[in-house]
Amino acid sequence: MTGLDKLAAEAASLAGARLPEDELARQLQICNACRYCESFCAVFPAMTRRLDFDERTVHYLANLCHNCGACLHACQYAPPHEFAVNVPQAMAVVRTETYARFAWPASFATAYRKSGWLTLIVTVLCVALFVGIAATNGGLSLGASTAALAPGTPVARGNFYAVFPHNFMAGVFGAAMLFVIVSIGISTRRFWKTSAEDDAPQPGRAVRGAATEATRNALTLRYLDGGHGDGCNDADDRFTLWRRRMHHFTFYGFMLCFVSTSVATLYHYALRWPAPYPMTSLPVVLGTLGGLGLVIGPAGLLWLNIRRHPLHAERSQQAMDRSFIALLLATSITGLALLFLRDTGAMPLLLAVHLGIVLALFLLLPYGKFVHAAYRCAALLKYAIERRQPSRIRLSSD
Repeated sequence: MTGLDKLAAEAASLAGARLPEDELARQLQICNACRYCESFCAVFPAMTRRLDFDERTVHYLANLCHNCGACLHACQYAPPHEFAVNVPQAMAVVRTETYARFAWPASFATAYRKSGWLTLIVTVLCVALFVGIAATNGGLSLGASTAALAPGTPVARGNFYAVFPHNFMAGVFGAAMLFVIVSIGISTRRFWKTSAEDDAPQPGRAVRGAATEATRNALTLRYLDGGHGDGCNDADDRFTLWRRRMHHFTFYGFMLCFVSTSVATLYHYALRWPAPYPMTSLPVVLGTLGGLGLVIGPAGLLWLNIRRHPLHAERSQQAMDRSFIALLLATSITGLALLFLRDTGAMPLLLAVHLGIVLALFLLLPYGKFVHAAYRCAALLKYAIERRQPSRIRLSSD
């Protein structure tokens, strides 16, 4: 066991006898007395507006935390000190508790704790489903090659609808997307109603200003800069902006893929122009750029996750983090392969595999790491609103 692993084990043993919310509340009481990290991120100014840390408050602060690690490396009470203050790790544990607490349907809450195996099982089943459908419909021949296809056949032209009808794909993925929106929407509403219970009514202009501030902070990942613009801490005490950059590649790659799909939908229904589209068309260009972002970002995040300081997060959560990153990476790699090989005999099999992975990603979005984005945006909005209110204890500099 390395020295870092030993420190992690000691910290876990000290906190193990307490509930996650109680342990985080204990650490926040110490932080509130010290206040050395007050300027690091939104968590600490929000913390100084409180004297007590009940369950509702720690749920809110845990989701406001971006797990940048800066406070751990600056803390004089971090392990092996007897106070064992490790805010990033305590926050990470409570965050996962909130995902399960507010999940919809509630019976799916255990998915967060079994996300590693669940991701693998769901992905294999979804891929098998699409491969089976393609084979049943005669659109899949494992031994097919470009030479074996007659010139001008639908598959040779890269026609996806020759393998899976358009209405079938639209129905399956439309239903999956609707499920994602409803599930995450209900979960986030439950989180908001609990964490925002003590917010005073605000004038319309103040709420709009808070929403603008929260949106800007979310899109720029402001609080992954360590509070000073130099970045957060990953493997050691050195500051780095790589985690922020990889998150940006991932998020904006995802958004470009979403816009690409939306433009293709517009082409199909409004312009009566069905796929396939030329390589220089807007949907293909946007999808290619988005796919590249979803290769660079997740690959970088996976590498950073493997190298992260062991005191930053709870080891039991690595499966949830890495399985979601791996699923994103698999989605982008198969999507790009499908694009560049769409005019070959490999297209039907690649299409079935890619669609199976995408369906698995959709079904698992509400029960994996992705949900943190919705909760964090809600927490950022609450923080922006309360910053516009006078402090009730008159101790904060806000």
